[in-house]
Amino acid sequence: MATDIKDAARTVEAAAVMKLFPARPRLLALGEPTHGEDTLLDLRNELFRQLVEQEGYRTIAIESDCMMGPVVDDYVTSGAGTPDEVMEHGFSHGWGASAANRGLVRWMRAYNDGRPASECLRFAGFDGPLEITGAASPRQALTALHGYLSTRVDADLLPCTGETVDRLLGADDRWTNPAAMMDPARSVGQSAEARELRLLADDLVALLDAQTPHLITASSRDDWDRARLYGRTATGLLRYHFWMADTSPGRMTRLVGLRDQMMADNLLVVAGRGPALVHAHNGHLQRDKSMMRMGDLPLEWWSAGAIVSAHLGEGYGFLATALGTIRHQGVDTPPPDTVEGLLDALPEDRCVIDAPRLAAALGDTRPEPRVSPWFGYSLLDPAHLADSDGIVFVKDVPQG
Repeated sequence: MATDIKDAARTVEAAAVMKLFPARPRLLALGEPTHGEDTLLDLRNELFRQLVEQEGYRTIAIESDCMMGPVVDDYVTSGAGTPDEVMEHGFSHGWGASAANRGLVRWMRAYNDGRPASECLRFAGFDGPLEITGAASPRQALTALHGYLSTRVDADLLPCTGETVDRLLGADDRWTNPAAMMDPARSVGQSAEARELRLLADDLVALLDAQTPHLITASSRDDWDRARLYGRTATGLLRYHFWMADTSPGRMTRLVGLRDQMMADNLLVVAGRGPALVHAHNGHLQRDKSMMRMGDLPLEWWSAGAIVSAHLGEGYGFLATALGTIRHQGVDTPPPDTVEGLLDALPEDRCVIDAPRLAAALGDTRPEPRVSPWFGYSLLDPAHLADSDGIVFVKDVPQG
């Protein structure tokens, strides 16, 4: 068995990754088991560079606010803004402070410099404007969608004026009240104004779709595509706020599922633009159901990766990442009877493993699930090895 596992290990590089698939995936998803480690982001950056130069990949999509992503995309494609502005306003969740993310943006801008638009690399955030503590106001997305349409279609086709949208939205702090996450009564998501906004947002998106031939000619495909992003985000946020105000037992399951649904909708659009590398937490990209416990409440929902895989079939590829040690977080060498322990015994510091082949090599041997003393590290589930196309294993994550 040890020989079979060793034979399944390859260097983490684009050529080895591509051999895991019958054809180049339209979306190649690279998961990470924890956030905030530049070691993993540096590996992502190098793999993306190789995928661009050797395999024709042209887009990277990361787990960051989809409404902030255009700031980065505009910079890497046209040089709009400054590097500091891009890192501050183009990333959510604090990702802009990462040296590895700054390096990614710098390399993409240098690659694109002097190239025609059709050959430029693109950047996308695919997360919704959401945090664990709540959701953003739908104002930015809804007003941007209305503004795009109001300057390009006849006024009598619009379902409302901008003033009506602004009146119904009210103050943004009504929408962003963090107390609403734990107390549905503090949410405005099922108020009369919010219900009317959901109908108006639906009508605006329908108008955007109906006017597609005219709008692409009157603006550009990129502008129209960005307006579609505004529409997806506005309707997604209004739906999320609606369920924040719900009092049924399925409330939290619905909310975590809605976040991944918004991610999946964005990723399916990215897939339509050509081959892309996707980077996010393993739990958002895996094909099997995601699970977590919030207090005493167990939650299960379909991840973005599961949804996208159902749509794309072999067009979706998933590499889970697993780690040996994260000593600065108290995660020491994995026990030898775990999957991570078996991989840790390999001579390579970093490798990619054919996951179905690894599962076959293990046969009836059932590795023990690893236990981590740190809640921030998501562990491999040995029962779902074959649901990944590959496993990227990093033996040691040094303290940054």
